[in-house]
Amino acid sequence: MTKPSSSAIWLQTLVLAVGLALLAAVPALVFAEAPKVDLARFDHGLSARALADGVYVVEGANDDFTVANGCNIINTGFITTGSGVVVVNTGTSRRYGEQLRALIARTTGEPVVQVLHLNLHPDYFLGNQGFADVPRSATPTTRAGIAREAASYETNLYRLCGDWMLGTETVAPDRDTPAAHAPGGSVWQVGSRTFELREFSGHTASDLVLIDRTSGVGFVGGLVFVQRIPTTPHAEVGPWLKSLDALEALNLRTLVPSHGPVQTTPEAARDGIAQTRRYLQWLDQQFGDWARQGLEMNEVLRAPVPAEFRGWAAFRTEYTRNVAHLYPVYEQRVLGAR
Repeated sequence: MTKPSSSAIWLQTLVLAVGLALLAAVPALVFAEAPKVDLARFDHGLSARALADGVYVVEGANDDFTVANGCNIINTGFITTGSGVVVVNTGTSRRYGEQLRALIARTTGEPVVQVLHLNLHPDYFLGNQGFADVPRSATPTTRAGIAREAASYETNLYRLCGDWMLGTETVAPDRDTPAAHAPGGSVWQVGSRTFELREFSGHTASDLVLIDRTSGVGFVGGLVFVQRIPTTPHAEVGPWLKSLDALEALNLRTLVPSHGPVQTTPEAARDGIAQTRRYLQWLDQQFGDWARQGLEMNEVLRAPVPAEFRGWAAFRTEYTRNVAHLYPVYEQRVLGAR
């Protein structure tokens, strides 16, 4: 083997030294050039719409999560009671929650005394940092689900929403709601307001509904989607359809879905429920038929869908998720029956 010359050794040493110097400089260069985030531009422009005396909804986009809408796709709400404000869900991020808290302060002179979460999905509780000083309640099943899944929600929403999520960390509900699962639900008195709390299931394992008895306004969470494809990561279609029947029997005067336009008459409330029922019944029938025919998932995604449903918000993304979440259940039923 030929021994390298001293000049070759010197050249190798120089190249190595320069390379190490460049590597050492890269982190400093990256951090030095990282753009600063202008937090002032992350303004959701939240506004409160009065549905009845002291009952407000804060409407989000009827859409899927995107950076363009700041992932603000949920209808939250708040209700004055004479003894403080009850808040229904807190939105998708720290920024949303803080802006919701400021909106409540601008709208009413009453302090916030209670936050209520209607189910375990991230847009229902990731705004809780704006309400960390307030009691926050959910059903035991929802609290367990949030504890189990909050970390994955944070990761996913950072991926979908980008800098809108800066500083967002889970502040979980810290107490149980009254026994809303009891037959006929439960009565909850806050100040001058009498509320009904009723626990259903189907959209998730625990779908809480809050009804203000004075106004007849019902916040129904994810049980009803109006002009929007339902989300289904925790769905069971059979129980969901039964819950819709029970919800319709309550004859709500005004129905506030978590996603889609508020239904402001009893007739419109029934129509909103009927939309979700129609979609779930179609899905249940078709997924069952396609599974019995042996269609695989890509064939299902190419199969025809009624024009009504194709025209709803989030069809492109949410229907694909519906197939991924639910179609395997129908395939397993067919396989189990053979």
